[in-house]
Amino acid sequence: MTVVKTSVRNFLAHKGRMALSAIAVLLSVAFVSGTLVFTDTMNTTFDKLFASTSSDVTVSPKGAAAADEAPSQTGKPESLPASVVGRVEKSPGVKSAEGAVSSMSVTVVDTENKNVGATSGAPTIAGNWTDNDLKSMEITSGHAPRGPTELMIDADTADKHDLRLGDELRTIAVTGDLRAKIVGIATFKVTNPGATVVYFDTETAQRGLLGGTGLFTQINVVADDGVSDARLKADLAGSLGGTYKLQTQKEMADAGRDSVGSFLDVMKYAMLGFAGIAFLVGIFLIVNTFSMLVAQRTREIGLMRAIGSSRKQVNRSVLLEAVLLGIVGSVAGVAAGVGLAVGLMELMSSMGMELSTQDLTVKWTTPAIGLVLGVVVTVLAAYIPARRAGKVSPMAALRDAGTPADGRAGRIRGTIGLILTAGGAAALLAATRAEEAGEGSMFLGVGVVFTLIGFVVIGPLLAGFFVRILSTVVLRGFGPVGRMAERNALRNPRRTGATGAALMIGLALVACLSVVGSSMVASATDELDKTVGADFIVQSGTGQPIVPQAQKALEKAPGIAHVTEYKMVEAKLTTPDGKTVSEDLAAADPTYAQDLRRETVAGELSAAYGKDSMSVGDIFAEEHGVEVGDELTVAFKGGESAKLKVAAITSDDVSVDKEAKYTSIATAERYLPAERMPKNMIMFAAAEEGKEKEAYAALKDSLAAYPQYKVQDQTDFKQDLKDQIGQLLNIVYGLLGLAIIVAVLGVVNTLALSVVERTREIGLLRAIGLSRRQLRRMIRLESVVIALFGALLGLGLGMGWGTAAQKLLALEGLGVLEIPWPTIIGVFVASAFVGLFAALVPAFRAGRMNVLNAIATD
Repeated sequence: MTVVKTSVRNFLAHKGRMALSAIAVLLSVAFVSGTLVFTDTMNTTFDKLFASTSSDVTVSPKGAAAADEAPSQTGKPESLPASVVGRVEKSPGVKSAEGAVSSMSVTVVDTENKNVGATSGAPTIAGNWTDNDLKSMEITSGHAPRGPTELMIDADTADKHDLRLGDELRTIAVTGDLRAKIVGIATFKVTNPGATVVYFDTETAQRGLLGGTGLFTQINVVADDGVSDARLKADLAGSLGGTYKLQTQKEMADAGRDSVGSFLDVMKYAMLGFAGIAFLVGIFLIVNTFSMLVAQRTREIGLMRAIGSSRKQVNRSVLLEAVLLGIVGSVAGVAAGVGLAVGLMELMSSMGMELSTQDLTVKWTTPAIGLVLGVVVTVLAAYIPARRAGKVSPMAALRDAGTPADGRAGRIRGTIGLILTAGGAAALLAATRAEEAGEGSMFLGVGVVFTLIGFVVIGPLLAGFFVRILSTVVLRGFGPVGRMAERNALRNPRRTGATGAALMIGLALVACLSVVGSSMVASATDELDKTVGADFIVQSGTGQPIVPQAQKALEKAPGIAHVTEYKMVEAKLTTPDGKTVSEDLAAADPTYAQDLRRETVAGELSAAYGKDSMSVGDIFAEEHGVEVGDELTVAFKGGESAKLKVAAITSDDVSVDKEAKYTSIATAERYLPAERMPKNMIMFAAAEEGKEKEAYAALKDSLAAYPQYKVQDQTDFKQDLKDQIGQLLNIVYGLLGLAIIVAVLGVVNTLALSVVERTREIGLLRAIGLSRRQLRRMIRLESVVIALFGALLGLGLGMGWGTAAQKLLALEGLGVLEIPWPTIIGVFVASAFVGLFAALVPAFRAGRMNVLNAIATD
């Protein structure tokens, strides 16, 4: 009980010194808890949506795309005959059955040709209004569509785009454009995560989305009273045979959940990964805090030992303080995590993915995980300082505060650190020389972990060397104040090393990702310059196929020398070694050989576009023993089988169209029915000589009515690629900002506790003439040099990781290494300002000390 009372008293006595460590725990736990609450809420939202939109049993075509698959490249969903509805109605256990039409291969635009569809990644869905829709929606304005010139839209989209009854919308599908006026607005009864939904009458939906009446994409079946969904499915299977896909409401909901599950899992584990980094940085802060508190309480601990406290009791006392710190920080962190989740929901809503706080889900496991994680990490971080406290002898009560350094322990630490660093460097070197990406990735992971741990362990050794160098450059110009700041930073290398290491981790990741991102952009740009001969590229930003009416407008644009079609055709290839593999063939016009320059290792690429001919990549050729002149049996999905002659083998030492297999569109059309022929996912165009600017403007004008497509020249395409990678990196940098904030708190805490530790010294310095301004400057300079030390280690380590990672990417065709020096230099300079900011409060408090009271301090 005495140990508990002592721990509580010490915790309360030093609560101000514990505050920043508690904030570090709070931030880390908040990130974990917020991530769990956010993803659980999204799961709840989608579960309610999928459950409310599914009928008891759904009948759909066998080849219908699964919920997690992209829509058909033909631009039309798979369909079944309307006559099946009658067969279903006659099946036992069926209360009612109705045909439904639904397509996600559409774009909806207003009278100004502005896309009113979802921009958050959610789909735009067009279909017919059915009784099943009444489960999830209710008409809140107007009425359901009754003819070909009428449609109904969801209320969320209407509010977002200021649409009202009577406004005209154009729905663009591969079968043509549907122009209709809004006659009704329907509101979701559950949260709509951001999808845009438009409804037509059944006949209009069939003709406009499927190309003809008498077709449905699915049949919604309602069971008789007392008939379970499973029983109804079994009865329907008996009536329909194995011709169609049958799914119960639960199976449909599970399929829908799986379709978004992978996205949610990626988001969840990525955010938890960054929370883990924040925890790792927080460990350094906690270790430093307890190490300094133990050092400052050496005399107090010595007295405790002198009056009978055992080593175990002192050890437990310090660990109990850590438990209290962990509990306080974790409880506050869980509460902050719920607020963070709400903030993330608001952010997602502003980006187009609507999430309601009514679905806010806080499972009991979330606070439990946050509390356990926060306490365990805090106690583990405090374990070494607690052991050090237990080793304080009773005689320490007779000495000045502070524990002597253990020289032997320092030598062992340095040896271990050097071994780890050398091992990590060897692994990184092995990664750069690997011949396969899998093997290289393993070496890269080992190298990153070992070098990181190694740098942390040898931090005190590195501090002495680098702080002196940095001080020569940065501090010597400030005279005696600068030299005192240098000596303060060197006084306790272990503390300086730990403080710098906290900042090192975040900046190492920033530097690594900057190198990888810049190298990817540089490599892709270099590859485009070498291989892409087309002047213009046309594609959808959302993966929509290019509809025929847009293609015709594109082909009529003036100043164009040629337009190249490019389609992906699914097929199964039987190779000379007797193996059958599923592959996509790139069916293109012969001009594609001009639009994308590909080196061949055998044969001529132009010959691959001849009748019943194709090409393969050299990787595929080596794996299956394929040579020029061989014939492959190609079974086109939805069409016939054919014997295609291999006319060329292309080099796969590229990043664009790597491992592509080419054939001509004419060959694909010979073996595929017209309705099964995929639409173009991308098209290329070349301008007439000297008419590039005119052709560019003409292409943009020709597609002005189709805002879902982008016309890009090579400069636009490169900039788009750079922007996409830049946006991804900015998100990552933002998440890494949490770790950097915790590291800054570590610098603040170290300086604050250091000021307390040096109270008497500061008083003596003031007494012999050091002004308040000089004192504050000394502390700020000490902070700057510690921050620059951490930045120097982090940026150097990160560039090493990034360079090794780029060598692995070179195996995938991204062979250009580019160091983003402006970013690296900018981060290094910014670290100095981070040091200045971190020192503001400690320097201010030091400057306000009473000189006589400071001198009288023990």
